[in-house]
Amino acid sequence: MFSIFNTETFVNHWSDKLATIAITAWVGALWSIGYLAAPTLFNALQDRSVAGMLAGKMFSLVAYVGITCGFYLLIQRLVMNGASALKQGFFWIVLLMLLLALAGHFGIGSLLAGLKAQAMPTDVMQSVFSSKFKVWHGVASIAYLIESLLGVFLVLKPGR
Repeated sequence: MFSIFNTETFVNHWSDKLATIAITAWVGALWSIGYLAAPTLFNALQDRSVAGMLAGKMFSLVAYVGITCGFYLLIQRLVMNGASALKQGFFWIVLLMLLLALAGHFGIGSLLAGLKAQAMPTDVMQSVFSSKFKVWHGVASIAYLIESLLGVFLVLKPGR
């Protein structure tokens, strides 16, 4: 039990609670958008370009949620545990997930947007850019899957 008058215990308690919320938000967003909302868009909408545009916007938001939560979780763990945080699996899972989110959004996502922009006058699915787009979309999907699976380990990690 903690006392409201013990500042250190109060801060530790609430930073741990916020860490739990961050994990929930990040992993929940990954799974709900990637495996529920995006496939639903492509099944429900006849115009695949509209579905892709909406899915892309949602994936962008998921990336920002992940980047924000990832930085918080890493900083919180370093502040709470110091250098010993580097010896914890939790730290490395979060770091890898954060790197995947950054690479997916700023690297692969930007590359996909560029390929779409280059192909727009001729329609991306009918152009010479189609094969490049499909390859990089596959790479993005694999990175997203890895991030999602790491998220499951993060959620299930005992004694985070």
